[in-house]
Amino acid sequence: MVLKIDKVGKNIAEKFASKYYSSIGLGIDFTARDLQQKCKEQGLPWEIAKSFEHSAPISNQFIKLSALKSQDIDFELQKNGKTVQKGNSNQMIFNFDQLVAYISRFMTLKTGDLIFTGTPAGVGPVKIGDCLEGYLNGEVLFSFHIK
Repeated sequence: MVLKIDKVGKNIAEKFASKYYSSIGLGIDFTARDLQQKCKEQGLPWEIAKSFEHSAPISNQFIKLSALKSQDIDFELQKNGKTVQKGNSNQMIFNFDQLVAYISRFMTLKTGDLIFTGTPAGVGPVKIGDCLEGYLNGEVLFSFHIK
């Protein structure tokens, strides 16, 4: 799940964090495992394994949290029609308010910033031609083919 920030904030107290976001979408945080391994073997930082072109696709649509129960949001990723990741916001280690409060201690959050909230079990490889579809409470928020 990807949380969209609505207004500028720094050092946001957890009790006020919900005033800094109002909508959620979906995204994928890809990692180029081959590049990551090479960098690890050479003792180098591996940010290039996370920051390549199109490494973090997001849904075009963001849904207002007021239309959802933020502690009970189902999300799912299908690859070629088969569910490979599935979760619910109630399984998150840190809730949205905790994430916003913590991150804002270290950087100013700005309008339009996106927070990828975490990854459920089921991480696996993709290949050219695979079709990925992301669902939020059963609604398709993205669908694309790996090129």
